[in-house]
Amino acid sequence: MFNTKSLRLIFFGIGLIAVVALTAMNIYSMHELRKSTIEVAQEDKKNQIEEFTTQVRFRFFQPFRSIRKLDIEHLQQYYDDYNDFPDAFKDIMIDASLDSIFYDIYYSPHGEDHCLNDSYPMYKFNTQNRQFEIEENISTQVCDGLGLARSRMKVLIDEYRWNNKASFDTHRSMTLSMINLAEREIVGHLIFTINQDYLVNDYLAKNLIEKFGPSDETGIVVWLRDFMQEEILASSDPNIEHNRDFIDIRQRFPDLLENWSLHAKIIDSPTIAATNASLFRNLVVLVSAVLALFGALLFMFLTSKRERELAQRQAGFLANVTHELKTPLAAMQAAGENLSDGRVTDKDRIKSYGNHIYTETIRLRKMIEKLLDIARVDAGHNTIQLTPHKLQDLVQEYYDSHEAYVQSRGFRFELEAEPGLPDVLVDPDHFETIISNLVDNAIKYSFDDKEIKLSVQKTKTGVSLTVTDSGIGIPKKSHQQIFEKFYRLEDSMTAKTKGHGLGLSIVKKLVELNQGSIDLKSSPGKGTTFIVEFPVYQLEAETEKEMERHYEYVNKELQTSDYVK
Repeated sequence: MFNTKSLRLIFFGIGLIAVVALTAMNIYSMHELRKSTIEVAQEDKKNQIEEFTTQVRFRFFQPFRSIRKLDIEHLQQYYDDYNDFPDAFKDIMIDASLDSIFYDIYYSPHGEDHCLNDSYPMYKFNTQNRQFEIEENISTQVCDGLGLARSRMKVLIDEYRWNNKASFDTHRSMTLSMINLAEREIVGHLIFTINQDYLVNDYLAKNLIEKFGPSDETGIVVWLRDFMQEEILASSDPNIEHNRDFIDIRQRFPDLLENWSLHAKIIDSPTIAATNASLFRNLVVLVSAVLALFGALLFMFLTSKRERELAQRQAGFLANVTHELKTPLAAMQAAGENLSDGRVTDKDRIKSYGNHIYTETIRLRKMIEKLLDIARVDAGHNTIQLTPHKLQDLVQEYYDSHEAYVQSRGFRFELEAEPGLPDVLVDPDHFETIISNLVDNAIKYSFDDKEIKLSVQKTKTGVSLTVTDSGIGIPKKSHQQIFEKFYRLEDSMTAKTKGHGLGLSIVKKLVELNQGSIDLKSSPGKGTTFIVEFPVYQLEAETEKEMERHYEYVNKELQTSDYVK
């Protein structure tokens, strides 16, 4: 027994651990998959933003890509010889001047810094005559850009690989330094003033909307922010307000527009939304499956435990029944042998033997009837004849016929019944069995204070019979089990009391068969009260024939119930 129980507990524990481990592993895997998918989606968005900044950079440099193909040394020699630039170079300047992103183009020869010494000339490109002409009014914007470019090229000139280098003064100007790589010297600087209004409103704002679109479709909103001025210049979705505390991506422009950056917030892209929905569905399915599996394991464990307990009860029941059947039979056999041998001739002794045989016969008959009752109820062969009765009359009949017997056992036996109670529909034979078992139970388990009280009264939904004793009581944990077959309380008091654990099981089945209900109130040492309630029977001016049809209908319904097959 011990080994089987231990093995069952061990395997049940292993099963639970396996279920928990598999569940945890699956949840972790799904979480990691979701995390990976979201990271991929976020990385994709970040790449799109980086691609956008590269696109903006290319937009600035596109008009000057042909300069890389020019020989700057030859360009310098041509300028020294003719004080002018060749036509190929001027064509590039024409293309740049026609680009709306730039206002004007200036040229400052190397070593002749007009911003430091106004005796040196500064030239401005005239698109009409395709010439760089001397310009007297040079703005601070041009000088600031030129100064930044000169400072940067001092550091880069010795190792720079290309024949030109662009430097930006934030969003105000772009300076292109032309480099003679053979001599490692600066030939001159081209300064392009930037049209900020066109750059922001006509180019960046438009391209942000085209590139990233409405946030409810793409799941991302991107802002162009001037962090020096704390100002939002443009947005891919103007309906969403910028909040710097909830930014997922921050991206600077590469080598240009130093004071500007892109801020992005990933709201809920279709990919992320689909991933979250898939995770939720998988979790629901997984939790449902785990609960079902756990429930199955628990059901099998409890069923196995219950069957083991039932088998133990049945074994004990068989042992008790065998013993109690043998005891009266042995007594009857001994008395019968003495009478049949003719050894007993005294009339008083013959009468005593006869009474003894009669008593044991009655005891044996009651035992057999109880076994037959439970067998009939279990098999669904118990016949039922429901008829209207006054419950107080049935109880009174029982009380009158059993009062002397109960009092002979040393009990105070009382009955209280409300007058004028309505009828209930009940089988009188079944009711006799119900009340007999409850009273017998009270007699068995009352040792010191011997008192049994019967009470019949009206309730909200019917009429009830209560059987109250002052016996040993029933622990609350056993209130439900007490109605199970073969169940008996295991303590020192009940161990000395003969019984088979069938009486209350029979009572519950018969009460339910009569459409009633049974409950109990009890605690150890404070006695027990059983409450049996039957619904009120309503009869409204029916003829005898209609009453018969009603009884037939009730019997038919009962025959299809869970207890009558």
